[in-house]
Amino acid sequence: MSGGKTFFAKPSSKPPSVSEEISAFLGKETLFEGKMTFKGVFRLDGRFEGEIFDSGTLIVGESAHIKGKIGVNIIIINGRVEGEVNAKKSVEIHPTGKFFGTLTTPALSINEGGILDGHCKMETEVAQEEELNSRASNVDHPISVS
Repeated sequence: MSGGKTFFAKPSSKPPSVSEEISAFLGKETLFEGKMTFKGVFRLDGRFEGEIFDSGTLIVGESAHIKGKIGVNIIIINGRVEGEVNAKKSVEIHPTGKFFGTLTTPALSINEGGILDGHCKMETEVAQEEELNSRASNVDHPISVS
């Protein structure tokens, strides 16, 4: 048979939603506490406590445990995440993934076996910015009368 088509293809080792190469990695035996930012794709298999903001794609490995505030474009959860997540593009919770806390994203995918225990708000990035601006304008300012 000719024509150049392959009927059997080797499965890709990369998750289908990640089109970039991993640019940073934290291994299983690693513990990191503090604030972090990154560009591209970051895979975390260890423990992390703190904040991750203004970052690209975060892949949470099966052995990972994260506690804190996370602000990324995309998060793919295979391990345990506790806290507040704001994903500008999407959240994927895979069969071994567990999320506990508050989640804000325009697109959410939970595979069978995945756990979401908490509050979820699905809105676009524009709606998120409008809400933040609205909150800022509703702050009470003291008025002094002479």
